[in-house]
Parts: sequence; structure tokens; C-alpha cells
Amino acid sequence: MAKSRALYQLKVTLQDIQPVVWRRVQVWEDTTLTQLHDVLQVVMNWQDYHLHEFTIGRRLFSVPDTDDDMYERKVIDERRQRLSQVVTQVGTPFVYLYDFGDSWRHDLLLEAILLPEPTAQYPRCIAGARQTPPEDVGGTPGYEQYLEALADPQHEAHQDMLQWRGPFDPEAFSSDDINERLRKRFRSTRRIAGTA
Repeated sequence: MAKSRALYQLKVTLQDIQPVVWRRVQVWEDTTLTQLHDVLQVVMNWQDYHLHEFTIGRRLFSVPDTDDDMYERKVIDERRQRLSQVVTQVGTPFVYLYDFGDSWRHDLLLEAILLPEPTAQYPRCIAGARQTPPEDVGGTPGYEQYLEALADPQHEAHQDMLQWRGPFDPEAFSSDDINERLRKRFRSTRRIAGTA
């Protein structure tokens, strides 16, 4: 009898933003780090315009680049690493960095290893709070200035910010919307048996 695929439940928290922006997601244990990057882009509503990397313990995972040697970066190819190979114990923390300019650091924590629900589709987002800052807003300081300008119709940058991105509600969050995007992106599977 084939072994059932397990799920990894991860808590994802965006650093340096208050109140906290966070998500709780469930992904297959055999998800590659590249696939996890894709999931994180959807659940955090990023647009995948920028570079990224994972730091797990003292190891750095990303898509290797010819410039890595110049910067003395020892990068392990994330495309060949499955989550269950690099994060093996509940309680393991690791970091996902997206956009080296804006420097969006996400704390990830393996909260649980679970059996899938027969009728559920994965990957999925089961909880969270608040909207992610817009792409290219300028990191945490830029995001604070952006919110300040949007909140004050008299602010000199108010109209520019509205024209740039339109209305923005930092408190908005919908796991239904996220899961719909995940379904479209991954054509989510219900596969439970041991084949990838």
C-alpha cells in the first residue's frame, strides 16, 4: 500500500510591519523550494518581479547565478530541494527573502505535519491577516510613507499614490480569494497517494 503524502503547515509572517501581516498555509511535504516560492508569491500577493532566497539554518537556497562566486555566495539549488529534505522537524524556523531592494523578509515556521483531508485541495491558505504591501513600494519605510499619503487627502503625494496603485486597504484579507488564485496557479491536486 502506498504511503500517504503528508502536508506541511507553515506560518508565514512578514517582518517589520505592524500590525502583523501573516498567513497560515498547507503544502505537500514533497513541494520543492521553488514551488514553495511560487506558493508564497500567491499567498502574499507578490508579483514575482524580483529575486528571492531561502535561509534554512546556515544554508542559503535559491536559483544559482553566475554572479554568486563574485559575491562569495554559496547557493544550493532550490529547484532540487524538497521541503521534507530541508525542514524535517515541527518547530523549525526559516526565512524567505523576496526583493533584495525592498528586502521583504518572511519568517516561516513549520507548525505541523498533517494528513490531508480527502476533499480539500492543496496548496491552500487556511488563515491570515492584513494585506501585503504593494510591490516596489520601497520596503518598510516606503510602505509607511505610502500609507501616510493615502490616509491624508491633503498629503502632497496623495493623488500620486492613488494613481500609482489605486485604492488600497491594508486591513483587507480573504483566504477565499487567495485559495482561488492558488487553484488557478496550481490546478490544485487532491493527490494523497505516494506519487508526485
